[in-house]
Amino acid sequence: MFALVSFIIVIGVCVVSHEFGHFISARLLGVQVHEFAFGMGPAVYGKRKGETLWSIRAFPIGGFVRLAGMGEAVEGEVEDPERSFSAKSPARRWLILAAGSIINILLAIVIATLFLWGHGVLDMEHARIGELMPGYPAESIGLLPGDTIVSINDKKVTTWLEMATTLKSNADNPVTIEVERPEVGRLVFRNVLLKPDPVTGAYILGIKPGQIKYEGLSAIQYSLKYLWEMTKNIFSALVNWALGGQKIDVTGPVGIAEMAGEAAKSGVWTFLFFLGIINLNLGLFNLIPFPALDGGRLLFVTIEMIFRKKVPEYIEQKVHFIGMMVLLALIALITWQDITRIFNR
Repeated sequence: MFALVSFIIVIGVCVVSHEFGHFISARLLGVQVHEFAFGMGPAVYGKRKGETLWSIRAFPIGGFVRLAGMGEAVEGEVEDPERSFSAKSPARRWLILAAGSIINILLAIVIATLFLWGHGVLDMEHARIGELMPGYPAESIGLLPGDTIVSINDKKVTTWLEMATTLKSNADNPVTIEVERPEVGRLVFRNVLLKPDPVTGAYILGIKPGQIKYEGLSAIQYSLKYLWEMTKNIFSALVNWALGGQKIDVTGPVGIAEMAGEAAKSGVWTFLFFLGIINLNLGLFNLIPFPALDGGRLLFVTIEMIFRKKVPEYIEQKVHFIGMMVLLALIALITWQDITRIFNR
């Protein structure tokens, strides 16, 4: 139940944000919005406000905004031809289609910025000790949280990775560690023997990095940098997979529900971070130029803008229908894999 509630919150925020992007851009660009729906299947609640029906569907997976001139009309609805989606210029239609993903990505940036400002991330840019592991050499020789390791065996280190790599290369031998201690200065610890980790077997000093928080513009800058790197990794993995290279792990609604529950159990900040990642993934996924996705529809509008001729609507609708069938089949397959994985543990 906890996982289900967490899942509904995550999907609710992501889907409502995405569809709100379509909704608000359509309204601003003069397109009539017939319905704003959260969920799929039969409607369990509906309230009309102005010309728009706000509804909740039976299954809390997905959602949609139904625009005038986009799909079949519903009996009883009055449609203004001049405010039809199909009557708008290609540029306006392109913006409306892209707006959902834009809102998801912007929300991911806001969440990442809040996370970096309020919680912070592990400080991997410095070799600064954040925490000591009980029973390991760092504690026994007198290292303290806040100490910054500046050299190992007279080899200068500046980042956590450099420090960890240097220690690993000297795992079997005593090492000399020089640290900078706040308000004290440089201290040198000689003949330090590393101790094996009982789980991994690796010889370690017994230290963990600290947290670093970002404020103001630096939080925004670092969040953009982090999300950009994640975006590149996502598309790189997709390209490699499409070319028959590395296998990628995908998960469906069941897997996301499980991860949402685990994230919520880990605390508010972890759940918030997970929410940001799902928003980023949803925004990027919908931009993939595959039929039935926003990216597929954007592709048709882009073709129209380039060749100044619209693809016949019946052809586009058939392509999107086939794409939707493929997507539904993939979702069913991935969901089955998630269920069997959970029960086979």
